[in-house]
Amino acid sequence: MLRFLNIVVILALIGSAVYAYSIKYQTILRAEQITKLKHKVKAEQDAIAVLRAEWSFLTRPERVQELADKYLELEALGVGKIVTAQSLPEKPERIDSIGRKLDALGLGGAATTPAASEPAPTTPKGKAR
Repeated sequence: MLRFLNIVVILALIGSAVYAYSIKYQTILRAEQITKLKHKVKAEQDAIAVLRAEWSFLTRPERVQELADKYLELEALGVGKIVTAQSLPEKPERIDSIGRKLDALGLGGAATTPAASEPAPTTPKGKAR
């Protein structure tokens, strides 16, 4: 009996050692994956910084002005081209096409609930049995 118990304890010890080593190597693997992801994130942040710098370079006002002069052929703004707010056309009225379709089908009336269409029953108060 004592030998059997010793064998069981030794097998349990070997099993727990194997389990501990597997946990250790899984932890190392996860740590390496985290480090790789951190490097990828840093590379993406650097790429975003480069793209923002390029965007700032390309949208400089003097560069945009040069391109506008070269390709758009815009006229200079004169005093005669400035108008008042009263001379602008009125905003067009919004058209409710769904409402018009419902009216055409006869479904455009006001909605009523069953409780609103039926009178509420009244019960006399103070009536003794």
